[in-house]
Amino acid sequence: MTTRLYYDDAYLTRFTAHVVAQFPYQDRFALVLDRTAFYPTSGGQPFDQGILDGIAVVDVLVRESDGAVLHVLASPRPDETGEVSGEVDWGRRFDHMQQHTGQHILSQAFVETAQAETVSFHLGGESATIDLAGPRQLSAADMDQAESLANEVIWQDRPVTARVVPPSELDQVPLRKPPAVVGDVRVIKVADFDWSACGGTHVARTGEIGLIKILKWEKRGAETRVEFRCGRRALNDYRGKNHMVNRLAAGFNVGHWELDQAIERLTAEAKDLRSRLREAGRTLTKYKAAELRAAAPQVAQVRLVVYNLTADTLTDMRGLARELVSEPGVAALLGTGREKAQFCFARSSDVAVDMVALVRTIAERLGSRGGGGKPDFAQGGGPLENPQQLDAVLDGAAQQLCGQLEKDHD
Repeated sequence: MTTRLYYDDAYLTRFTAHVVAQFPYQDRFALVLDRTAFYPTSGGQPFDQGILDGIAVVDVLVRESDGAVLHVLASPRPDETGEVSGEVDWGRRFDHMQQHTGQHILSQAFVETAQAETVSFHLGGESATIDLAGPRQLSAADMDQAESLANEVIWQDRPVTARVVPPSELDQVPLRKPPAVVGDVRVIKVADFDWSACGGTHVARTGEIGLIKILKWEKRGAETRVEFRCGRRALNDYRGKNHMVNRLAAGFNVGHWELDQAIERLTAEAKDLRSRLREAGRTLTKYKAAELRAAAPQVAQVRLVVYNLTADTLTDMRGLARELVSEPGVAALLGTGREKAQFCFARSSDVAVDMVALVRTIAERLGSRGGGGKPDFAQGGGPLENPQQLDAVLDGAAQQLCGQLEKDHD
């Protein structure tokens, strides 16, 4: 078993130890030491980083077979035995201490304010999350209340202590949830507020956390996932959002307190403009359809419209097809695309042509099996060798349709 120095002193970053074993590990190299200040991934908290004899530690994990802590190095260590010097990355360690202790406080705050128990915890690279199980849907007011209580505990700068409790004394400790281990239990106590079984690293006083800020929450089945940040992470989050708010306010030429009103006005204007644009598009489609029908040649009493929309950036192909065949006696072969063709073949209800069969035939000529729809309205596509090929493909479809129309007319 590796002696874990962080249990007694989470602020210890430099230490010496004796090498117990070293060996290849996956595509790296691993060391087992007789003692370590490096925290291994466990309990929802990521591993510490740092150096051993000047070599970067890229992973720290517990070997299940014997509980030894494996230190995975970026490169092999030249010496095979002897003493090693280690240094833990303090910035990463203290960040984890802030987040993990903050989680204990926030979890207990949810118990007291919303009767919501924490069932899991995850500490990520940017944010931390807890999953809450409770009898009801949690609201914004619930989040604010728990957040306020948690921050009151932080600002009171309460001591945070750790002690090992034997099984015979566990019933005397008001643990927030039963321990997941058998035997002696390490208990983290936030004075007069929370008692939790935990093997992680924590600050010595709650004031070191600085601030807890809930970012968002979402319902996930029977649980609610709450994302939050503590300490420096909360500061960085606020700083970034404050810069963004100020930039937006300057862009709208308003104060930040008026930003929501400015966005509401812009949203309303955009909605009105989209409505007008849709109406203009429908009008344009009607005019375009009338123009194309008037210029279309007649084949066996059917006006045949063939149109390449690639250069037409304003007209919706499907909408144009529907408008074209809204009058009797019309067949429309529409296409668009430069590297990949898209087709929309349609006909009026009085024209007896299977457009699905036609669009599939054209798609197969382009090496595609795509195509489907209904006999009067079908869509498909396929790859193009060059943009000019689309006109040739549409012409081929028109010739095939003409032959079928003339045959049926005779």
